[in-house]
Amino acid sequence: MVPPTDPLEPAVRVTDVRALRALSHPLRNRLLGLLRLHGPATASGLARAVGESSGSTSYHLRQLAAHGFVEEVEEQGSGRERWWRARHRMTSWRAADLLAQEGGAEAQEEMTRLQVDRQAAVVDAWYAQRQQLDPEWADAASLNDYALRLTAEEARALAAELTATLARWVAAHPASAPDADGEQVCVLLDLLPLREWPS
Repeated sequence: MVPPTDPLEPAVRVTDVRALRALSHPLRNRLLGLLRLHGPATASGLARAVGESSGSTSYHLRQLAAHGFVEEVEEQGSGRERWWRARHRMTSWRAADLLAQEGGAEAQEEMTRLQVDRQAAVVDAWYAQRQQLDPEWADAASLNDYALRLTAEEARALAAELTATLARWVAAHPASAPDADGEQVCVLLDLLPLREWPS
């Protein structure tokens, strides 16, 4: 994989259920994540990374491109070897934009399940790898949960404030930055209303 040629746009907000449905495919979601994390790659390189055929990854990259999530890197590659890059650092959507559309509830459900599974995989990976990190990371890593009582409007305001802070940090310290010091760090930000706290 090679460093990105252009900085990624900060975010894309999905309002079309067809685009969210395209992104809810687990392999497409994974390919987009790899492009965001590591920068441009070929379908063959991504195929090796995910254990799929290059024909399969090529097809799914074209589907992502059709909805504006990835694009071909024109100045790289030659002949049959096409390079692809993510267009945005992150994807967001609001349930209200999608639920009124046909298939919106299903697409929302699929993306939510993918996110929950992905976050569990990230926490599991950190737990398995934590002994391999420098000792200073034992103190720097952070697992938190906070309990608040908020209205929906207050919850949206809090989420916007936290997201704005993280957006500044992501812009200054992109995970795909070549030759950067430090480790890749994943920040999981969840704001979840609960009727009952799990016991």
